[in-house]
Amino acid sequence: MAGSSTAKARRKANAADERLFDRELEDLPAELRWREWMLRVEAVIFASSEPVTRETLARVVGKDCSIDLLIDDLREELSSRPYELVSVAGGWQHRSRSAYADAIRASQAPTRGGAAALSEFEAMVLMAVGYFQPVTRGELSKIFGKEVSRNTIGSLRGVGFLASGPRSPTPGAPYTYVTTKHFLSAFGMEALRDLPDIEALEDAGLITRSTLRAQAAEVDNRDSDGE
Repeated sequence: MAGSSTAKARRKANAADERLFDRELEDLPAELRWREWMLRVEAVIFASSEPVTRETLARVVGKDCSIDLLIDDLREELSSRPYELVSVAGGWQHRSRSAYADAIRASQAPTRGGAAALSEFEAMVLMAVGYFQPVTRGELSKIFGKEVSRNTIGSLRGVGFLASGPRSPTPGAPYTYVTTKHFLSAFGMEALRDLPDIEALEDAGLITRSTLRAQAAEVDNRDSDGE
């Protein structure tokens, strides 16, 4: 009962905040209004630790404002800067330009977001899930010809790259695994369609279940030699 009252109070407070926040800025000349909307959008994207969706940005600009045109103008303004606005995971995010990657690495400064450090085998498992999802742990084990452990799946889930998908219709109805929005964001993709075309990779002999299995065996051999 107390939780319900708290939720209602929070909704009322949010509604009051929305009424007080001037989205339309009708008292400003058109040019200044557009400029303020641009600054608001940039501020929201800059402050967010995740890609910001169109729906989120629509809360801070007028109802007739074109967010796409705002983004175009912001990108133009940032054309001479070492960072840019990119479309990833269904939203927009600030990203450093690749030309400055060496400088950022050399600085050893802590960076936000990005891809977590994965072992070679974890990276291969993640790639397999990307292409064959939704896929069970058992199916992944068949792909690699060796068990894909719960620890490997747990590690990829822990860094936010994998989530549970629908249960498989196979006996026992095991969980399947799918990639997440964080996976798309970390690897600079807007959607799974941005993955390299698997048929083209298979035609070129670059990725198949057998090549993944062979790569996994090679990793095992290197690990054994290093012991």
